[in-house]
Formats: sequence, structure tokens, C-alpha cells
Amino acid sequence: MNTRVPSTPVALPEAFYQELRPDRFASSYATAGPWNPKWQHGGPPSALLGRAMERHASRQGFRIARMTVELPRPVPVADLEVAVRTVHAGRRVELLEGEIRSGGDVVMLARAWRMAVSPGDTASLDSAPTAPALPHAQPPHTMADAHLDGYIAAMEWRFESGAGFDTPGPGWAWARQRIPLLAGQQDTPLTRALTVADSNWAVAFELDHHRCLVINTDVTLALHRDPVGDWLCMRSSTAASPQGSGLATGQLHDRVGGCGQVLQTLLVNER
Repeated sequence: MNTRVPSTPVALPEAFYQELRPDRFASSYATAGPWNPKWQHGGPPSALLGRAMERHASRQGFRIARMTVELPRPVPVADLEVAVRTVHAGRRVELLEGEIRSGGDVVMLARAWRMAVSPGDTASLDSAPTAPALPHAQPPHTMADAHLDGYIAAMEWRFESGAGFDTPGPGWAWARQRIPLLAGQQDTPLTRALTVADSNWAVAFELDHHRCLVINTDVTLALHRDPVGDWLCMRSSTAASPQGSGLATGQLHDRVGGCGQVLQTLLVNER
């Protein structure tokens, strides 16, 4: 594993993915996650699937309010095929289902609720605590025993002063992409949120993932409004118990205020 402390950002590719055809994409090395350079971080492929869901039979005045991503196996840094179908289409709500395949294997599954936007006179409700202020620019962050030159380097991270990935949680971090999801294409609020959401439990490591095997099997992103701007903040914490499993929860903020929540089930087991 790459455990160096980078002094400058690594040279990055043009984007996380290149579009080969509407349903097939080439993965760049920027998608590689921290545990193995051959496996992708869950964020970019989640966003790729979310993008396909947004484009699938899109309807004006509708938005994706909740998306749950299932991670049955590691997503390889390789060509990916994306497919989406409509499970249910109603007058006000739709249920979508999608998958990503690589080499013939299903490596990611997802379901999403797409629904009509709320009326303009809907009450503005948000009980989430105010997000910490966006810190000033920081040197590139490291993570013990991690591969740094993929997803971690492709994102800009800003933690509380003196903190980082190896600071025990609960905690928070602001993050934004250094590169777009797809070369030459504009990111959307949903894809930006999905790109960071899978990092939720890593922002606030509370379980000893060096001694134990700790892996999230899913990611649920629920947005009560579309995030605004490039910067997103995750305020993250973890619950766990003997003879049980782990549960990482995160409050998602943009620079306007709270915009949604992240939920991840964690497998906790012996290595």
C-alpha cells in the first residue's frame, strides 16, 4: 500500500470515467479506492449509476430523493456497463432499479425513488445542527496503510484543524471533486453527493479497521433538497455492538445548510 505523505497532489486524469458508448464507460485510475488499487472506491460508480438513473426516461419536475446502493463485490478499475429500468411509474412517484456489470459480473445494484418536487409554499424544515465553517486550504491528506493515488487524491479534503482520516471519530470533513465524473460533461447535484457519500464512515473512523475487517455493504443517500455548489460536508458517527454489526450515519451539508443524510451498514469481523 502507498503510505507516503504527499507534498503536492498527484497528476490526475481528465475525469473518473470516459464514456465509450451510452451504457459503457472506461474507469480511470482516479476511481481506485484506499484498500486496493485494483478496486474502485464506492463513490464514483455510485455516481455513475445515479447519473444513469437521472437520465432514464426523465420527467420534468421530478427529482431523485433517495438512492440505496448495494455493494455485493468490489468494483474493479475496468470497463463498466450500466443499465437502468423502471420498476414502478406513477403519477407522482417512480421506483427505478439499476446495476453495473464488469466482465459479465454484477458489481453494484441500486434502487431509487424519483418523485415530483414539492410545492413552492412547502414549509422549510431542517433540524440538523449548523455545519462547521469551511476551513482554509489544507495540504493533501493521508491515510494509514491506504492507497492514496486514486480517489483520495482526486478529492479535495478539509478537516478540522489538526484532524484527518486517521483521527478517531465522530468527526466531519468538507470535500469536493478535483475532476468531473465524466470527461467533458457537467456533474449534477446528485452525482456530486453520491461521489462523496460512500466516504461517510471513513471520515470518522471509530471502529479499528486495522485490527478488524470493517466494510460497508451498502450506501443510502436521502436528499430532502438538491445540494448547492461543489463543496459538501459530512458530519459522521458510527454505532456498533458485540454480536451485531456496525451502522455509520452522516448528516450532509452544503454551504447553504443541511441537505440530506447518509446511512451505511458495516460488516465487522475478524481478519
